[in-house]
Amino acid sequence: MADIEVDYCVVGAGFAGLTAALRLKQAGQSVALVEARDRIGGRTFTEVREDGSWIDRGGAWIGPGQDRIYALMDEFGVKSYKQYTDGEAMMVVDGKQYRYKGTIPLTMSPWATANLGAVFVELGEMCKTIPLDAPWEAKKAAKWDSISLAKWLGYNTLSTPAHDLLETAIAGCYTSAASEVSMLFVLYQMASGGGPSFVLGVKDAAEDARPVGGMGAVYRPMAAEIGDALHLSQPVRDIAQDGDGVTVRSADLAVRARRAIVAVPLAIASQIVYEPLLPMDRSFLHQRMPSGAVMKIAVVYDEPFWRAAGLSGQSAAPDSPATVTIDASTDTGRPGVLCVIVEGPIARKLGTLPEAERRKAVLGELTARFGSKAASPVDYIEQNWSVERYSGGGMLSHAPTGVLTQFGRALRKPCGRIHWAGTESSSVMCGWVDGAIRSGERAAREVTERDGVLSPARAQ
Repeated sequence: MADIEVDYCVVGAGFAGLTAALRLKQAGQSVALVEARDRIGGRTFTEVREDGSWIDRGGAWIGPGQDRIYALMDEFGVKSYKQYTDGEAMMVVDGKQYRYKGTIPLTMSPWATANLGAVFVELGEMCKTIPLDAPWEAKKAAKWDSISLAKWLGYNTLSTPAHDLLETAIAGCYTSAASEVSMLFVLYQMASGGGPSFVLGVKDAAEDARPVGGMGAVYRPMAAEIGDALHLSQPVRDIAQDGDGVTVRSADLAVRARRAIVAVPLAIASQIVYEPLLPMDRSFLHQRMPSGAVMKIAVVYDEPFWRAAGLSGQSAAPDSPATVTIDASTDTGRPGVLCVIVEGPIARKLGTLPEAERRKAVLGELTARFGSKAASPVDYIEQNWSVERYSGGGMLSHAPTGVLTQFGRALRKPCGRIHWAGTESSSVMCGWVDGAIRSGERAAREVTERDGVLSPARAQ
């Protein structure tokens, strides 16, 4: 077993851990960044194809207000490009297609459209009452944390088509059934991004733009600057702390440091043995914030043929094997890439099918929406995050009912010499790459301030 002694040890090389390690190194501190996978990026994963094009298999989009990801891109000279939104989007409800522009499909029945609009307004007003640093202190926190998203939608959405679309769109953010997610958590996560229009929107919203070259164009230069302080294929087994520091161990690596930053999904953090035991509320939090199921499929064509047909590539169909689609082509527009996202119970069901049947089901849906050209892609790339050992499921751990009000205070609170990072711990842009970056910068500040050393200059 190799022994390493450094100032700080960071566990997990997703954007939270990469950022924490980078900022600490820039502040003159020695760091070991320990990652279980044989790659960096965590819940982002950019594949570069032989023709130089790239596919983001995980988190991909950025939007206004996400200042920390943009700052990091500026730092490493990574440009952005706007998401393609020209043309019409499509909703498929009960087998009927509705084409529209904007956020709400006005071509649906007036009753359904009015119901959708009213729910959007109500969600926005509710989000304004959530204290981002302490959502459990909201005036109606106890009430909202006692009911699920499914229950709230059942009370407030009277149109069946509107209900189905909202349940698909909102529950999809948490890659779980609406019955699994606390309404307080939904409001907190939406409020952290500025409200439902940002979370569920594309233009000027959560999917407004992408880094040129994908997320890998950002995380690769971060890793290069961290250099040989990065240790891959080292799943951390245990973390022991005492009065002088911490010892972080994998199968063949032992890192001694003043403090540790654990920057892995909550469900994965629960797989690490802590000595002494973590405080009860933090330990219970690990048990109570799971991830959900999500499959992200890149369907590649010679060109984005849907654009010539007046379509944006955006579509949604509740309970479909291709629940959501979006144009995921690169900045050059060639090749054409349709990203298919399937979440929650439908993703679990789809994942049980043989690969050939999954492909047939997805391409059948795309053909029904976009025409015969959709049936013959040049490539078909699946990423099933549900079975990623070191992700634990979807892109965001969620809180079921009762969890935030009981255990939310433990989300960011250090446990002795163990500190926490990860997008779930960010009070701003919780659930996005930007939130992960913010959490990494916060954790880097925390450890240096506790030790009375120079705080990372670039962290804000």
